[in-house]
Amino acid sequence: MRRIIATVFILSACIASRAQSQSFKLGQWMEIQSSVMGNLSKYYVDSIPVDRMYKAGIEKMLENLDPYTVYVPESEQDDFEMMISNSYGGIGAIIYKPSRDMNVIINEPYENSPAARAGLRCGDEILSIDGMSPVGLEVGEASSRMKGKPGTDVVFKVKKVRTGEICEVRITREKIHLPNVEYYGMLPDGTTGYIYQTGFTAGTADEVRNAVIELKKQGMTKLVLDLRGNGGGSMDEAIKEVGLFVPKGTLVVTTKGSVGEDMKYVTKDEPEDVSLPLMVMVDSGSASASEIVSGAVQDLDRGTIAGKRTFGKGLVQKILPVAYNGQLKVTTAKYYTPSGRCVQARDYSHRAEDGSVGNIPDSLTREFKTASGRTVRDGGGITPDIIVESDTYNRVTYAAVLGGLTANWPVEFVKTHDSIAPVADFHLSDEDYDAFVEWAAGQTFDNRSESETYLDLLVKQLKKDGEYEPVSAQLEEVEKLVKMDKKSALLRSRDQIRPILEEEIAVRYYFQKAGPQIRLRTDEQLKTALASFTVLP
Repeated sequence: MRRIIATVFILSACIASRAQSQSFKLGQWMEIQSSVMGNLSKYYVDSIPVDRMYKAGIEKMLENLDPYTVYVPESEQDDFEMMISNSYGGIGAIIYKPSRDMNVIINEPYENSPAARAGLRCGDEILSIDGMSPVGLEVGEASSRMKGKPGTDVVFKVKKVRTGEICEVRITREKIHLPNVEYYGMLPDGTTGYIYQTGFTAGTADEVRNAVIELKKQGMTKLVLDLRGNGGGSMDEAIKEVGLFVPKGTLVVTTKGSVGEDMKYVTKDEPEDVSLPLMVMVDSGSASASEIVSGAVQDLDRGTIAGKRTFGKGLVQKILPVAYNGQLKVTTAKYYTPSGRCVQARDYSHRAEDGSVGNIPDSLTREFKTASGRTVRDGGGITPDIIVESDTYNRVTYAAVLGGLTANWPVEFVKTHDSIAPVADFHLSDEDYDAFVEWAAGQTFDNRSESETYLDLLVKQLKKDGEYEPVSAQLEEVEKLVKMDKKSALLRSRDQIRPILEEEIAVRYYFQKAGPQIRLRTDEQLKTALASFTVLP
């Protein structure tokens, strides 16, 4: 007994000593920083940009931890609120500027938003915001002028897209909340319900519950919950969402942190349906709360997970206030699924000498068991029960999307089309696609095919090695075969780009819910997963 007591005493003393040492070092570095800044402000040849230096210093300091621990100054609170709550004060519209020296264009008003109710539509040109021209502003600066406290007014001078009429439009700003359930409906088989969910901010679980109730009224006998590309959000909402499909009191997640005891989180509300066959779609963009939901569904054998392995974010953040109305989003714990596994894929506590962070190798992951005894692993996200590769696109298609061609041309389309067919019947004609090609050919984008980029790399390397001349004639012949002008490249990619344009156009007329409906037509990953959708015992 004395030996045990002595051991406990020694351990307690070591821990206390370590804490004192850490506190001393913290105080020491704070004094050094204050001393350095004091000397700089007194002796440096020019004025010191204090705000910029301190902000950069804090950001650099936090880089040594993980990418989710961040400082948010008061000046960035609006953007931070949008990130954590999917809400902001404004008129409810997506805008763009073709260039800095041009006016603002309304690209996409949100359904039932102040902008939509005021009659703003895609293609309308904003000539002034509260009497000030947007010419010379970056798009972010123009957006900031349009945002503001709910209840306040903003006055626009607008040139209407089709008539060219110039009018004044006064809009009262509101709190704009973007729903996390962007779309729900029945799939073509008439029995499978489908919910497309984009985030996990406050109220998400209620959105999903309402969708489930409505789909059951429409004859749903099994459900697909699509979390592909869903980067997560509130852990509480994830727990509530799992609670829709499992008995009240079911363990969903456990957290373990450096402060306080381990916390176990169970469902607290009555479920909506504990027997409805469920399939959750995930991919490499599914992270955080998406992994809590998919991990719990898998561990509890409540449903089937399909798609590709998830991102692997097993860290929990808490938002803490700091001086001068700033906030610190800090990682406080790791979370563990019901079987006891942590899905965190990157080990930020052990960095290489150059500061880089690597993924946990599969060889170091451990096995865990689901409720029915199936084997699952930790350390690398959630591996689906049904692995289905994502749809792939060629290089020209990616260039068209990333270059803004597919997002901006619909504004041109709207100018000459007052309406389109209902979403289910809308298809872009060959003539309209040809019009897109003509317009896009005058835009700047990288139209090289993947073959051409490899050829360019080969030529560059041969020239570097002094070996180009002997094979130059042959390479020039190959270049003639693979090189395409912009029009040819876009025409060859018609089958991939046309559905993307159809989606972008549909949301301009029928708002955001139209996008997923168009995507479902060509979603081969989902179709393949549905073919293997089985009800777990």
